[in-house]
Amino acid sequence: MLPHSSVRLEATVTGLVQGVYFREYTRRAAVGLRLVGWVANRPDGAVQVVAEGAESDLRQLVDFLHRGSPAADVEHVTTEWAAAAGEFNDFRVRYL
Repeated sequence: MLPHSSVRLEATVTGLVQGVYFREYTRRAAVGLRLVGWVANRPDGAVQVVAEGAESDLRQLVDFLHRGSPAADVEHVTTEWAAAAGEFNDFRVRYL
């Protein structure tokens, strides 16, 4: 269960972000920040991230998303913020 002060981040990352280990690097970053949620490739070539945790940790994840994995070329990151739903127990790669 997440602390009451937890928030939810929903982000979409565009650019060269598929086939460059972006999801695995994102998973590692999120786990290191003690976040829960998921990352997935979208059919349109973007990567979608849903994460919950402390706002300061989520902002660090957003900073990471702007860089991505070493082989990635991130063009744009959109973010939406909401109250945490508390529906996740860990952070994993999801297959849409």
